[in-house]
Amino acid sequence: MKTNLSDNKINTTLGELIATVSEFAFEYSADEKDAYDLAGLVLAELLKGASRGSEIIDRHFPKNMLLH
Repeated sequence: MKTNLSDNKINTTLGELIATVSEFAFEYSADEKDAYDLAGLVLAELLKGASRGSEIIDRHFPKNMLLH
């Protein structure tokens, strides 16, 4: 990942973003379900912020959704 300080942007791929968020979620969660839930919420917030004010992303995730 590359950070451009003047634009407050991070240049990365979606795969790198998911991997990084998932790694931290699993490190700070008590179990697998909590880690998936945390990773999903963090990714939703990051992507919502990247959509320039759009409310396209739904914050409510199904309980059986798994990120791989």
